[in-house]
Amino acid sequence: MTEKMLAAYLPGDSTVLFKEVDVPQPGHGEVLIQTKASTICGSDIRAIYREHLGKGPEGYQNKIAGHEPSGQIVRCGPGMRRFKEGDRVVLYHISGCGVCMDCRQGYMISCTSPLRAAYGWQRDGGMAPFILADEKDCVPLPESLSYLDGAQVACGFGTVYEGLLKIGVSGIDTVLVTGLGPVGLAALMLAKAMGARTLIGADTNEARCALAKEKELADHIFVSDGGTLSAVMELTKGGGVEKSVDCSGHTLGRQLAIRAAAKWGKIVFLGEGGTVEYNPSPDMLHSQKTIYGSWVTSIWRMEELVNKLAHWEIHPEDLVTHRFPLEKADQAYRLMAEGNCGKVAVVFE
Repeated sequence: MTEKMLAAYLPGDSTVLFKEVDVPQPGHGEVLIQTKASTICGSDIRAIYREHLGKGPEGYQNKIAGHEPSGQIVRCGPGMRRFKEGDRVVLYHISGCGVCMDCRQGYMISCTSPLRAAYGWQRDGGMAPFILADEKDCVPLPESLSYLDGAQVACGFGTVYEGLLKIGVSGIDTVLVTGLGPVGLAALMLAKAMGARTLIGADTNEARCALAKEKELADHIFVSDGGTLSAVMELTKGGGVEKSVDCSGHTLGRQLAIRAAAKWGKIVFLGEGGTVEYNPSPDMLHSQKTIYGSWVTSIWRMEELVNKLAHWEIHPEDLVTHRFPLEKADQAYRLMAEGNCGKVAVVFE
């Protein structure tokens, strides 16, 4: 095995910086993973690629980029309890302290310990041929799923799965998804697998709407404008949708998700950032609606999800529209930042 590797960093000025670095060696409780695929998340673009927005322990700390990797374990440090060389794995992208209440529930995303470190943010991530990880952060990847399937599980599909479980999507539901970036497309794919009766998608971006139509992810797709709410209400014979999912992070998308929901409807916000303006009494209180907030998922639910993906025979890889080698990671990030695509991946031979 070579002892040097090329790695991609994000300096915060909409560029990618490449460096040659040492291949790390696993210590106690650690594994060295040969990266097979690493996808780009919208949070990478918003909070690191364009500029470094996080401060303190949440800030990007000049580490190898990429918090959505999957790969194969090639070296193990001492003290392994479950995994071994040759295992195919995906990573829960937050390495928590392991002993706080949130970590003990599997929600390392909510760990507030100074020991908490996100891959690709506060510790080296997956935009390199090898990644050093804690064994406790690994989840086995079923043989029937590809590495590109696995790379999207933790942050993208896991986030969606958690949100859909909170609002209880089932076969009696019409589901509206606002915002059809990679997370919104994942929401449509998973809601269908969970039995949703009718699926509706909406986005202001025509390219994203076209992709959702091409992939046949929804029964109805709207290029959102001032008349979208009326169109959704007409589709539902004036009753509204039982469940709605906002993946836009924009006030107008969130307003649509709220106002298109039926009486006693449930809404979950998954899109990060932004604001929302609505009138509590007519928009929510008088119609008995519930709004949920949901942030990523737990590692146990992530492991549940990879097994369900295998059982349902659905593949997140289908949402990947562009693949690049590591040497062209700058092009990959630039394309993702433009927003006229599905999921963008860096793949390794």
